Amino acid sequence: MSPPAPGRTGTGFPPGFLWGAATSAYQVEGSPLADGAGASNWHRFSHQAGRIADGATGDVACDHYRRWPDDVALMRRLGLTAYRFSISWSRVLPPGRGRPNQAGLDFYRRLVEALLAAGITPSATLYHWDLPAALDDRGGWVDPDSAGRFADYAEICFRALPDVPLWATLNEPWVVTDGGYLHGVHAPGHASAAEAARAAHNLLRAHAFGVEAYRATAPAAAAAGGGIGVVVNIEPKHPASDRPADRDAATRADAYMNRHFLEPLLLGSYPEELAGIYGEAWSPDFEAEAPGLAEPIDWLGINYYTRSVVRHDPTAWAGAAPVPQAGRLHTELDWEVYPPGLEETLRRVAGDYPSVPLYVTENGAAFADPETAPPGGVDDPLRVAYLRDHLRALAGAIAAGADVRGYFAWSLLDNFEWAHGTSKRFGIVHVDFATQQRTPKASARFYAEVIRSHGAAIDD
Repeated sequence: MSPPAPGRTGTGFPPGFLWGAATSAYQVEGSPLADGAGASNWHRFSHQAGRIADGATGDVACDHYRRWPDDVALMRRLGLTAYRFSISWSRVLPPGRGRPNQAGLDFYRRLVEALLAAGITPSATLYHWDLPAALDDRGGWVDPDSAGRFADYAEICFRALPDVPLWATLNEPWVVTDGGYLHGVHAPGHASAAEAARAAHNLLRAHAFGVEAYRATAPAAAAAGGGIGVVVNIEPKHPASDRPADRDAATRADAYMNRHFLEPLLLGSYPEELAGIYGEAWSPDFEAEAPGLAEPIDWLGINYYTRSVVRHDPTAWAGAAPVPQAGRLHTELDWEVYPPGLEETLRRVAGDYPSVPLYVTENGAAFADPETAPPGGVDDPLRVAYLRDHLRALAGAIAAGADVRGYFAWSLLDNFEWAHGTSKRFGIVHVDFATQQRTPKASARFYAEVIRSHGAAIDD
């Protein structure tokens, strides 16, 4: 299936608009070492004492590696027209390079075939944070050779899964570098500004090399309307006041989180603020190599969850400290629920980079759900309201001219939520981690009606 062309319907959503849900490999698959797979940095990280809030690991997660046929059937019952998943690099290439593990490739081939048979468009992400441990031992994303290793891995996947119409190179490179290399709360658990700056640059190089590999190995898919993109998380940065210092702080925060990736990906340059933010950790080589990072992409994925209100604070990273927004609804991760930020983000990106079609590749919320689904099902009115209000904001962006071609709820299933383990639930489908029982929540039923009505249900 090709990305749908722009257009309008009575609901405000374009014809062929993709209604999807998303997951990632380490968060749902389980069986991380099965059938010849190798360990990833997240497998190793989650087994280190004190790293995960509730002591959970991804050893079982949602057991999707074994239960995927039932999960595809569940997607079909919900009416999903697209499913965004990621491929485990260490399942395909246990040492991170060399000869692929055929059993790992066969798992994804069977999944793709089942999705297509169910009328669900597969959208595959090559890297959603789980790096082969063997490459982590060689320096991870700080190692300049990592970009070339990624391109080799990408080529293997493109050739093995030619029926995937929508590919993404990376998911949220900012989180990889900020969480994994600057603050140490994600794998590999490092805390170095110099490593973070270099890892970010090498991730962008990996993306560019991956796009080149796609153009070289998947011309038939590209000619048929398929495409390759990248997924970034965007968070509007609002100043806490009209003071010039706070406005400057918001500009720096935006440069660090948002433009740090948008500008090299789409313009071939880095924001000038980054040199001041990173200081001695910033290399002139990054700027010299930036023009080569802007390989043309077919689409851009936007992950949106919240905004950030910041004030000037010279002791904070980037000189910008978040200001809590008292009196407003927050999720279980203490993220402010701010639907207008999605429309703001989409309109901004569409305005600044008008030639790139957009997908909302993640949007969702963690709220308090029971560990075991009660007999009457799981009622999650806060998540229903979250989805409705954000879909209304999406409709507003489309009405204003943003070329948005699909929406993926995060997430299909309650899963292993990284450093939070299984203690935070984002799923529209409840998972009892003791029994692996799946129970669609009220939010899943609402979303199914949205899909059935092509968006009209958001106004009910």
